[in-house]
Amino acid sequence: MRYRIALVGALVVLAVTGLEGCRAIRNLGGTCHDVQPYTKAGSVPALKIPAGLDAPDNANALHIPALNTPAPPPRKRADPCLDEPPPFKTPKQAPPQA
Repeated sequence: MRYRIALVGALVVLAVTGLEGCRAIRNLGGTCHDVQPYTKAGSVPALKIPAGLDAPDNANALHIPALNTPAPPPRKRADPCLDEPPPFKTPKQAPPQA
């Protein structure tokens, strides 16, 4: 009798795990809506060269331009993550009225 109860319990666990799929595993590390560590990154000051030493050649240094566009609207919890592909079928937009 104990064997049957353990077997039924194991089958229930397997069924629930199979129905859940990889979603539970994917969400173990949090969701894309959580604050990510890279969002708190900041710039470092320019390299200061002591007197008497040659400055490095920074002609090919990466220059990041200033961002002059407004920030996008905040994403809601119900919105899908940006790293998920969009739906295969998208509704067609109506042609513009003249």
